Amino acid sequence: MKISPQWIRDFVDLPVDDRRLAEDLTSIGIAVEGISGEGANTVFEMEIGTNRPDAMNHYGVAREAAALYKIPLKPIETSAAKAVKNGNRSGTAEAVPFPVEDNAALKHSSTQNQNSGTAKAVPFQIQIDDREGCARYTAQIVRGVKIKSSPEKIASRLALVDQRAINNAADASNYTLWEMGHPTHAFDLDLLQGGEIVVRRARQGETLKTLDGVDRKLSPEDLIIADANRPVALAGVMGGFETMITEKTKNVLIESAWFDPVAVRKTAKRHGLHTDASHRFERGADYAATPLACALVAQRIVDSGGGELVGNQIDAVAHELEQAPIQIRISQVQRLLGAKLEIHEIVAILKRLGFELVPEPDSQPEFLVRIPSWRLDIEREIDLIEEIARLHGYNNFPNTLPAFAGAVVEDPNAAKQAKLRSSLLALGYNEAVSLSFVSHEDAEAFSSTPLVEIANPLSAEASLMRSSLVPGMLDMLAYNLNRGTENVRLFEIGDIYEASGATTAEHRRICIAATRSALQHDLPQGGLLDKSKATSDLDIFRSFKGDVTTLLGNFQHRALSFDPETAEYYQPGRSARALLDGEAVAQFGPIDSQIAAGRKLRQEVFIAEVFADRLYHLPLRQLLYRPLAKFPAVERDFSFVFRDEITFDKIEASIRAIRLPDLRSLTPVEIFRAGAVPAGSHSILLRAKFQSLERTLREDEVNEWSAKIVNALVELGGTQRA
Repeated sequence: MKISPQWIRDFVDLPVDDRRLAEDLTSIGIAVEGISGEGANTVFEMEIGTNRPDAMNHYGVAREAAALYKIPLKPIETSAAKAVKNGNRSGTAEAVPFPVEDNAALKHSSTQNQNSGTAKAVPFQIQIDDREGCARYTAQIVRGVKIKSSPEKIASRLALVDQRAINNAADASNYTLWEMGHPTHAFDLDLLQGGEIVVRRARQGETLKTLDGVDRKLSPEDLIIADANRPVALAGVMGGFETMITEKTKNVLIESAWFDPVAVRKTAKRHGLHTDASHRFERGADYAATPLACALVAQRIVDSGGGELVGNQIDAVAHELEQAPIQIRISQVQRLLGAKLEIHEIVAILKRLGFELVPEPDSQPEFLVRIPSWRLDIEREIDLIEEIARLHGYNNFPNTLPAFAGAVVEDPNAAKQAKLRSSLLALGYNEAVSLSFVSHEDAEAFSSTPLVEIANPLSAEASLMRSSLVPGMLDMLAYNLNRGTENVRLFEIGDIYEASGATTAEHRRICIAATRSALQHDLPQGGLLDKSKATSDLDIFRSFKGDVTTLLGNFQHRALSFDPETAEYYQPGRSARALLDGEAVAQFGPIDSQIAAGRKLRQEVFIAEVFADRLYHLPLRQLLYRPLAKFPAVERDFSFVFRDEITFDKIEASIRAIRLPDLRSLTPVEIFRAGAVPAGSHSILLRAKFQSLERTLREDEVNEWSAKIVNALVELGGTQRA
């Protein structure tokens, strides 16, 4: 909603400029989301919580500012409002309590002088049939009014809050709403039939044409305003078309009431209406504000359109609304806020906000706090403590830790987990978090460990603690793919659970996932190794394998090897298990095509599961400085044909077993199938790099090492190509 700081200054002499005011209001929970305009045309875009209808107006914000800056708040007064206090001819009649009989309707009347001065007296009655729906109804009659445009001040201020000016009667009601927050309505008095207003529920078959020109079929659940014969308004929502103010209007009845929030909300929802009035009434209006709001509207109509107030205000009270006092304990305030606030500070803050404190005798420092009528959100002691905290200033509380008798135990694997997380982020993966619950179907499909049942599951789809991170990861991949995101890389670090006798065991896991297009995007056109086709399945697999290898390379180990022993939900022949020094620490590969189809994955996805709890047994790899060699390197290429079951791991292991001292690297440069290569075999081009840190290598010793490599590859079953 929009608020004018210039309008606020009508009620409080602010010691700060508009921008500082916006910052300070935001710090106490009356949030200013934006500022537009300059000077007198400055407007705050406010975000007022639904529990604070008292602050959805200029006077309510001024009240907060006055409490914040410890300065006086000016009362809202006009001659009509003063008359309400003084009880003169234009003042309010004494509130009439509800009759003793529970089923009796409340009737209250006022005698008006007809035609502004003749001796004939005509009574006008207010009758409240539904005392739960309407606790109070205040009315004022104004005669001899001229309906015309509003004064410039009212029209311009309404424009600042995006309210269109209509006429002086309607604008007086809208201006009062934005000023003090209480909705009112003006009827053409001469169009009301039978000299009375009745607040009741609609009868079956009744209809009402509202101000928006729509004929509405009423329900017996609708709370309405009626005259002697027909409905004339939806209570707290919108007035009726047949009694609206027009240029022909001479006499006006002003309505100001308190309607039940639930009744207004149901009526507004039933008819698909949301108005400024219903917005306030649904959140709770100020029961005590009806006489003042009525007087303000009446005075503004008289000031702009002439006429006179006729008779006293008619103030019909069906039942009193008063919040019970709340006890506040100073010890509890200090305990919860963690600060030694003095009693006089606490009392001063609450009094500035309009609360009245009464000390309780013969007890520790305790008070009974009477709640002002406009603060419907204050219901408990903790609400009062929150008021003290926000007015004292959250930034003024010292930063302290809660008392703790035990010892703080640091996670011994925190550094290792941080290293893995940073490595995955550097590789282009985004961290994700999935639910810790899975269905029986997913648990059985992706694990074989004993399952942990939840005693009170939210649903059948979340009845077990997860025994694998894979189902949640597949759901997140599908979510992205179904929304047009093709290049997806995700990882999750979390625990899995398995039943272990009478207890539950937790194991830390890391799940890594990438779509085929994401892996393919990082490869050069034409693939890395296999030149028989552009970007082959092998290229994609090796790209993902490279990410897993990089991750595992953060830990010290003597040997990294791979074997095909993986879970059944991976594609056979295209997945692998990673072993560090003989212990399995990860498994990875493309997910089985049937599982992918069952989850409606739009493309092939690769998954890696890292057994982090096993990996954490190894120390992090220490980066050591090694100077660059000053002597040239020598490269030799070897082209061999092997059967398909001879993998590069076996080739590399056979060459490493020779223990050549100056062999720096062995790289597969190219793999080729088809052509002259027999079926079931492949041709591989290997490149060995030799380099010494102490001298230049001789040709004869490089040839000797090359011969040893050839012999090892022949013994492995390879055939050297010319």
